[in-house]
Formats: sequence, structure tokens, C-alpha cells
Amino acid sequence: MREAAAIAAARLAASLSRLTRMGGGTTLPGRIAAAISPGLVAGLSSRMARGVVLISGTNGKTTTARSLAGILESAGLAIVHNRAGANLLSGIATALAAHATLRGRMRGEVGLFEVDEATLPAAVEATRPRVVVLLNLFRDQLDRYGEIDLIAERWRRALAVLPSESTLVYNADDPMVADLCRDHTGPVQAFGLEEAPHGEDRTLEHAADARYCYRCGRPYVYTLVTLGHMGHYRCPGCGAARPAPQVRARRVSIHGADGASATIVADGTMIPVSTVLPGLYNVYDVTAAAAAALTLGIAPADVGRGIATTVPAFGRGERVDLGGREALMLLAKNPAGFNEVLRTVLLAEASPVVLIAINDLIADGRDISWLWDVDFEVLRDRARAVVVTGLRAEDMALRLKYAGFGAEQVSVEHTGETALDRARGLLRDGECLYILPTYTAMLHLREILARRGAVRGFWKE
Repeated sequence: MREAAAIAAARLAASLSRLTRMGGGTTLPGRIAAAISPGLVAGLSSRMARGVVLISGTNGKTTTARSLAGILESAGLAIVHNRAGANLLSGIATALAAHATLRGRMRGEVGLFEVDEATLPAAVEATRPRVVVLLNLFRDQLDRYGEIDLIAERWRRALAVLPSESTLVYNADDPMVADLCRDHTGPVQAFGLEEAPHGEDRTLEHAADARYCYRCGRPYVYTLVTLGHMGHYRCPGCGAARPAPQVRARRVSIHGADGASATIVADGTMIPVSTVLPGLYNVYDVTAAAAAALTLGIAPADVGRGIATTVPAFGRGERVDLGGREALMLLAKNPAGFNEVLRTVLLAEASPVVLIAINDLIADGRDISWLWDVDFEVLRDRARAVVVTGLRAEDMALRLKYAGFGAEQVSVEHTGETALDRARGLLRDGECLYILPTYTAMLHLREILARRGAVRGFWKE
């Protein structure tokens, strides 16, 4: 009785939220439902015929979940997915309630939920997942999460209570993530990249997070650096080393901002994959999605087809028509992610026009000191113009000044509307505008673009 009331209340709240334009109705319905029936998530999750998949990590949760959703749908499975990216328990509850009858029967076979890093322990306890996918750990929102060691400790506690029959899909290239997963007694499926794109020889960034062995404290020795602190590593002290992944991406090629391709190898099967998702970080995401899909018994052909048909989620490689000019929106919210976004922009354009939007609301993290760990210097001699906006626009302009940008390169706009118009006006024929926002800045710019008819509400994507 309580469960039926909770489901009905959640649906009503979602409808009212959208009708009154208060939001997408992606979290409030779940909060109301949980208040009425605290066991709602556990009860509905237990009725998913093919179980629940949880995806967590600092970067790539939304894109990995979208890619896995594309694969599962390509295989003909009905999924229940927190597609709008509401990744707290309230978002999971909202998605479950939206796909349940009042009698509690689920209209879906697989629950697919991206999960906030700090919420993973509670999500594991509530859903008893069939598969957990762990992507990476980078510094992010230090005022909210603390250093990554604190998140790692939370994950360690979550994995300690993970059912032994659950499969752990994890990133072998991230030393901290791999170390967390060593003690799981159930099935595991590690994934990783076999090589850098185009044979690129990268070195550890100064902002790399997990560079010391978690067993003995010695610095890792890398034979390959791919992204941030990820790559092929070993400890010269205790011998801890990157596990050999069962699912590997080879022949990785980045096609500027137009996407990427690779060959995914698993159990002797080679799966050519091509994606419109730009950047090396998205190669990791689709490899993780492929590893999770194979764990669920999805056929390799569906893996390749699902990845090929996955379109970018809102704000994450999303292309927008700005009145006859094209813009590419690339969410950037921490040093490791921002550095990869800058590499992607510079691969795509010789002298790009860039709009950077920095907010410091709770969902972004109130502490913006991380801007000083981003390598904006790589953009200095290439960017034709940079427009900065957002609640911390002046801080961003100051960071660019210290990165050596000339005053003529940088302009500050205090509203999203004028920033978009100013940046669009700087484009030449055939050029693309690169929009690099933090999370709430991205949502704000999309609201403006939605009013102009350029995009749909994020909950409709």
C-alpha cells in the first residue's frame, strides 16, 4: 500500500514539476517517494528481471551509461535508466517509480543507473546490483568529496558488502581503482587501453593524482601514460602492477572533435567500434560500456552497433546550431577532465574560439582553486579568442592572465546571453565555437539555448 502511494506521488510530482516549469522532475519525485516508502528502491530494484547495473566514477558516468543503454537497446532489452543524470538515490528512485505500475510491476528488464561517487555505498546496499562499473577517481569538488583517498575508502566499504555473485567491471589503468578491486572475491572484468592514440608519448601531468603505490608508497613507474594518472604502471618496490585487462581497446584513433574509433578485444573476439563521442576520455567510456555489456551476455555485434548509434548526452560533446554557426559543448569540471577537453579542442581546430563558463554552485563545488591545476597554457598560443562567463568569470580571466594570455585574447561577459552572442560573433565562416562549462554553467547555457529553440530540455534528451 505504501509502495503504491509512493509511486503515485512520484508520478504526480514529476508531472507538476514539468507543467509548472520548476525543473525536469528528476529528483524531487524520488525524494517524496522515499519519504512515503523508504524501501522503495530496494523493492523495485529486486524485481528487475535481469538485475541492476551501477556505474560510478569521477568522469564519464553519464556517457558510459548512455553508451551501455545504446548497446542494451540494440540487443532488444528494455531498460530503466536515470537518463537525465540525476545520480543520487533520489534520482534512482524517480527512474524506478516512473517505470513501475501501481502494483509494483517493473516495465523494464535491466536497471541502469549512474551513481554519484559518494552515493555508491548506499546505492550498492539498496539495489544489490548484478554489475558494478568503476571508471576512475580524480580530484573533483574537494569541498564536497575531499581528497580522492576519502572517496576510495567509501568505495572500499561499498565493495566489502557487494554480493559475492556480483561482477565488478573496473578500469585496470587507474591504479587506485585497480587496487580497490583486488580483494573482490566474486567475478571481475577489467578493462583498459593497450596503447595511446596515434602512438602519442605522454608524460604524467603535474596535476596527476594517484602516482604513488597504495601498497608501499613508492612512486609508480609508467611505460604508458594515457590520461591523468592512468596508464600502464608498476611499483618497483612491492611489485604491484596494472592487472591484465580482459577487455582491451587497441588501434585507438581520435578524429579531432568528430569522434574516435578503436578495436575492442575480449576473449579472442575483435569488435571494431566507432563513436561520434570526441576525445580519449570517451574511448575509456565506450570500452567500459562494452565490458559491462559483455558481462551481461550481450553479443559482440550488438556492442558495436550500440556504440555506433549512441549520441552524446546533453552538454557532453553535444553539437548546437547557434543561428547558422555550430557550437560544440564539452563539460569540463576538474583538472584531469579539463586537460583532456583542451587536447580535444586543439586536435580539432588550429586557432579556436573558446567560451569558458565557470560556476561555483554546490553541484560544481564551491572551491574553484582547481582552475590553477588545469594546463590552460597549452591554449595560449593557439586560441584566437576566449570569452569567459559564469559566476566566477573574473577568476577565470585571472587564471588566463597568469597563463600568459594577452588582454586582447580574453573578454569577460557577465551574462550567458551576451557571452554566447559575443563568442558567436567572433566566429568566421566554417568555424565552430567550443563551449567549456562547469556543470551548472552548462545547464544555465542550455536553458538559454532552449529558449532560443536550439536544444531541448535535458530531461527530454
